Amino acid sequence: MVVSRKAIAVAIASALSMGAGDAAARITRIQVNAVQSPTFGGYSWPGVGQYEKIVGRAFGEVNPDDPKNSVIVDLQLAPRNAAGNVEYDFDFYILKPIDLAKGNGKVMYEPPNRGRKTWQALARVTSGGNDPGSITNADELANSFLMPKGFTMVWSGWDASASAGGGSMTMTFPVATNAGATITGPSYEYIVTGGSTFNLTYPAADKTDKATAKLTHRVHLDDTPVVVDPSLWNYNGAGTAITLTGGFVNNDIYEFTYTAKNPTVNGLGFAAIRDWNAWLRNATTDESGHPNPLANYIQRIYTEISSQPGRLLNDFRHLGFNQAEDGSKVFDGLMQWIAAGDGLNMNYRFSQPGRTERNRQDHLYVEGVFPFANVTTTDPFTHNTDSRLARCTASNTCPVSAEIYSANEYWVKAASLLHTTPNGTTDLPDSPFARNYLISSHQHGTGNGNSKGNCQQFQNPLNSAPVQRALFLALDDWVNGKSPPPSQVPRLDNGTLVPPLPQSGMGFPSIPGVTYTGLKTTRYLFDYGPAYYTLGIATVNPPIVTAPYQDNPANGPIYPSFVPKTDSDGNDIAGVRLPDVTVPLATYTGWALRSGVWANDGCEGSGQMIRFASTKAARLASGDPRLSVEERYPNFGQYYSEAIRAIDGLVKDGFYLCEDATSELQRVLDAGVASGVPAPNNPAAFKVEVPQCRNGKR
Repeated sequence: MVVSRKAIAVAIASALSMGAGDAAARITRIQVNAVQSPTFGGYSWPGVGQYEKIVGRAFGEVNPDDPKNSVIVDLQLAPRNAAGNVEYDFDFYILKPIDLAKGNGKVMYEPPNRGRKTWQALARVTSGGNDPGSITNADELANSFLMPKGFTMVWSGWDASASAGGGSMTMTFPVATNAGATITGPSYEYIVTGGSTFNLTYPAADKTDKATAKLTHRVHLDDTPVVVDPSLWNYNGAGTAITLTGGFVNNDIYEFTYTAKNPTVNGLGFAAIRDWNAWLRNATTDESGHPNPLANYIQRIYTEISSQPGRLLNDFRHLGFNQAEDGSKVFDGLMQWIAAGDGLNMNYRFSQPGRTERNRQDHLYVEGVFPFANVTTTDPFTHNTDSRLARCTASNTCPVSAEIYSANEYWVKAASLLHTTPNGTTDLPDSPFARNYLISSHQHGTGNGNSKGNCQQFQNPLNSAPVQRALFLALDDWVNGKSPPPSQVPRLDNGTLVPPLPQSGMGFPSIPGVTYTGLKTTRYLFDYGPAYYTLGIATVNPPIVTAPYQDNPANGPIYPSFVPKTDSDGNDIAGVRLPDVTVPLATYTGWALRSGVWANDGCEGSGQMIRFASTKAARLASGDPRLSVEERYPNFGQYYSEAIRAIDGLVKDGFYLCEDATSELQRVLDAGVASGVPAPNNPAAFKVEVPQCRNGKR
């Protein structure tokens, strides 16, 4: 990328003219630590050419008194520089066409998941890890999704929970103080890992205090916590970890409450994402004259995420961070995957953004906070009226978004609140800026169908990636005026959104060897002390709760939530149904239960795959009410026709691209034969092609 000397001179003059009194939020300096040109082993895509990799560190600062920044908790208490601003810095990683003239002018930006790049599913690559430019397999690169289309890919650090090393994307946060005096407050750790030592998120205010700190232990979520004798645990010398004599039992539940010190201003992660993307889009150089590698290039920025960063972007929008310092829009479109209606435990004092609530874990790190939806609703308990998109609507900076999520989010994160009123009585209309898409019967991510892990059944292997790719391009079309596919969610008004109990009302069949309890995470309005939900500072942490955790009014006001109703096979009726669900060989669920001594506690993000019997005789012998593969598909032709129809429908409705359709059809056909569908006598008679794709459709 060549930047003219005149442009550099103008940028430097502009920066110098601002003077020390200008306290704008901005990226002030970039430090390029490595350039690999070409990257991807030199692979070149037709029409786009080769890519290069640029890795470094960016430095920025924000004005605590600007209303766009003042929503950041404790920002006023962070140390300031001579200009009166609060400084931060973070890692960045860019993959771009060497010749930007051959690129498409569009950026896929991913805020990493706990420091990790998780773009592989969208990008249709499997290798590379945290250094995607290291991918050199020519077949994989040729089949990739983003690079042949000329997209630039950008990542940057934002997360206080991200660990350094291994290419992880990190950010440096300032510590808040009371005019230089140490800030202390209640802090809480939920521990389900083994070993003898657990590192605390924040150091103990007094590493000698074992009278007010407390460690408890239990096996099941609803067991009564047993206080661990204080003589059995100790702080380390720095007060940054605790050790337990005999060690922590892996997968048992320990909770540690203590007084912590030195809260970091974690909400600065929002500003860092905003200012980095705005700088890439609008700046020519940094204030020292270092060129912006994407100067005068970006036309659109779309996000791609998986899980935690989607909850980040839910709060990002709600807090108004899609409006840049100059008032312009930061992101044009957001492709959200498995985030649903939750936010992040980030813009609070002593927050832990790496935590995520599920059926058994992290219930007391607040993340599901009103407003849950992209349209205006009223909280039945606080009577506040708000929307996730209220601020960006007022500033005319809302991105369009595809809210894509799995069935697991209904079971473990109360996803129905994304599209029902908070009192659970009425379906909500769509926002003009968002569409909601349940991927029916999917777990949180793609599981290993050959492994049970800690769960009672095999994990759910459904793969949403083809849908994500189709909807990613639909975002681009939407920004350019073409409406996206309509929302696909279960609804109260047609009976496809229901309580999990009774089982007969939910529809899930009684399958031999499969336990159904209706376990679902309850969304409470927890009590963290006065003004917590306005100031972000807890005086009670964790909130006081009692067993059972599920649907217990003693734990606080409950926002009603629901789950997708299933058909007689146990597969979700509503939503975007993958061909595996439309032409099933198994029951797929978004929920799962643990095995072993933890049996029937939730198995967190996992779902289940419960295969159909191969033959009628085997089904009858086991007492399985679900038809066998033999009964459903007596010949290959019938299975073939149903598979074609399912995939053709997904292409027609805008949920599959033709570039994925043929390989998906082949995968489904192979799975059928492997599960007992009779193999064709004449394979050549069954063409692996999708009718919708015969005329060059995308």
